[in-house]
Amino acid sequence: MKERGTPIQVEEALERILHTISPLGTEKIDLGACDGRRLGEDVCAAYDLPPFDRSPYDGYAVRAEDTYEASQEHPVTLEIIEEIPAGRLAQRALRAGQASRIMTGAKLPVGCDAIVMQELTQVVERDGKRYVLIKRPFRPGDHISYQGEECARGTLLVTQGTVINPGVKALLAAFGYAQVPVMRQPLVGVLATGTELVGVDEPLPAGKIRNSNATMIVSQIKRSGAVAVNYGRADDEIGAVTAKIKQAMEEVDIVITTGGVSVGDYDFVPTIYEKLGAELLFDKVAMRPGSVTSAARLGDKLLIGLSGNPSACYVGFELFVRPLIRKLTGVTDPRWQAVEAFLAADFPKANPFNRYVRANVSFQGGMLMVEPSGKDKSNVMSSLASCNALMLLPGGTRGFERGAKVEVYLLDTLEP
Repeated sequence: MKERGTPIQVEEALERILHTISPLGTEKIDLGACDGRRLGEDVCAAYDLPPFDRSPYDGYAVRAEDTYEASQEHPVTLEIIEEIPAGRLAQRALRAGQASRIMTGAKLPVGCDAIVMQELTQVVERDGKRYVLIKRPFRPGDHISYQGEECARGTLLVTQGTVINPGVKALLAAFGYAQVPVMRQPLVGVLATGTELVGVDEPLPAGKIRNSNATMIVSQIKRSGAVAVNYGRADDEIGAVTAKIKQAMEEVDIVITTGGVSVGDYDFVPTIYEKLGAELLFDKVAMRPGSVTSAARLGDKLLIGLSGNPSACYVGFELFVRPLIRKLTGVTDPRWQAVEAFLAADFPKANPFNRYVRANVSFQGGMLMVEPSGKDKSNVMSSLASCNALMLLPGGTRGFERGAKVEVYLLDTLEP
């Protein structure tokens, strides 16, 4: 088997990956299907918003000068000449002593320069006509939503790469984006290697384990904004693994293998890279867990080899594959989202290399606190269930005490 090289730092390994790829380009999809996708181009206002002067309330359109003498003791009486629902244009211009009933969002009639809210008025009938009583003066411009006051035509509203949330989607709808340009989602293939693996729905013979890594990685891929393709498992045999990787490379943008990347007799993924003619980017990283993480490039495709140990596999994905997916989908700065937090518990373990601890971050007493989410061993799976962050503990240290400030990479939105 191929001998491994000198370990490189995590930051250098990530840069080697990111340097090899460019965003995948764009496609157009239906507005109804774009939630959670990343915008493929900047969105600018195609016209003024609002597109015309309109009423922000239900009330009465008036000429401000007709209300100047109004008071509680001597209200002004204006004749109601028409009703203007939203979506219908006024049929009459306002003249002295007149008002129009107007609904929220309706375009102002000619002559109107103020809106009186409905709750500030009283309506009376006299001689078959309806009048509105106004008990305070209004100034020109009161309660009017002017054309373009929210944004003028040509204003940049949302930048390329932004995740489409309900607010972004509302803007897209407002400006007529029935088809939305979005960044293409990478196709990411997953192949688990190991003769010891059986399927999730299969019986569990002695000496075997279920293929949980592939299920976990598929979920991580989806959370990262890509499309997962699960290629199942392959036995620890170079021919079988090579054949599956070749198939995957023809169909997806990134191929992830889990297992087969360590130093045992059956750990041969780096050798397969060489057999395929792929350019090795790295095959050892100065970190714990997951030091045997590897990466290679074949044409415009990338192969990422992750550890078979569950926690090391999880950490390797978050440190390297997630930023890779973010760059492919057009994110300008795809690196990890780092914050500072205070340790909520002692961590006495010494760190010869940078250690990325599965952790749980939460707000406690107004401060961001972090603690390990379970046992810190690469083969431990239970620590992943409550993990919402990775806690970086620098190498060359002899442990940390409660209250120490540490760097944390957020993986999920913090829940209360």
